Amino acid sequence: MKSFDDKVAAITGAGSGMGRTLAVALAGRGCHVALSDVDEGGLAETVALAGAHPVKVTSKRVDVAAREQVYAWADDVVRDHGRCHLVFNNAGVSHSASIEGLDYADFEWIMGINFWGVVYGTKAFLPHLKAAGEGHIINTSSLFGLLAIPSQSTYNATKFAVRGFTEALREELELTRSPVSATCVHPGGIKTNIARSGRIDESLKSFGVTDLEKSRRSFEKAFRVTAEEAAETILRGVQRNARRVLIGTDAVLLDLLQRIAPGSYHGVVAAAARRTMSRMGRSAT
Repeated sequence: MKSFDDKVAAITGAGSGMGRTLAVALAGRGCHVALSDVDEGGLAETVALAGAHPVKVTSKRVDVAAREQVYAWADDVVRDHGRCHLVFNNAGVSHSASIEGLDYADFEWIMGINFWGVVYGTKAFLPHLKAAGEGHIINTSSLFGLLAIPSQSTYNATKFAVRGFTEALREELELTRSPVSATCVHPGGIKTNIARSGRIDESLKSFGVTDLEKSRRSFEKAFRVTAEEAAETILRGVQRNARRVLIGTDAVLLDLLQRIAPGSYHGVVAAAARRTMSRMGRSAT
């Protein structure tokens, strides 16, 4: 798909962050957009921004963890726009906890959004993309879908799952010579509100993190790439039919680390995390 002009794209998590910037960037390229999010206020703001361009913009409140809502939305998109060519399964949340201390309800919450939301979006829209004669599925994994990080076991689990699911999807689409393709996106630290709105468990104190809110702020400070830059990188990846899109220097370098030392990078990461958490603990006291 070299051009987005007069295509139709469905985007989850469009109320802020990369979902919003993808919507605006696509609208600026002449692409009609169907937007969804659970944040209706943020969604309305995105609709106004994308609507500044001469394209059709529709929106709906959708909880991607609810299969029936995703399927109903996919049908609505095709009814309202006549067709659909792209689906960006972008909605996501974060969760930080120790494995020993994590709550199963939190694990089920993040898995429902980050993984099952991608599965539902893929399966609900794939028949419509095939019917359009050409299409592309873009699933958002993460840098943490490439290597594991302490305190991020639930997030790692969801993003590794998205990676495996999307890579298998791409292979199946090629095997069957489908007119639809797929790309897995691995953002590093992107300046969005995902860390601010994520869940942080008290069990992190077992790692020496005494101030959980300060930990959240420190994590956010490491984000370097803007959501606008990330959206442009993703769209270029779609245009060149990339299997994998890495966003940010951190994603590129840490991907290289796990490629060079797949069996021993864990020690490097653990040592770095120990130093960081120790520094945060001293600072808090």
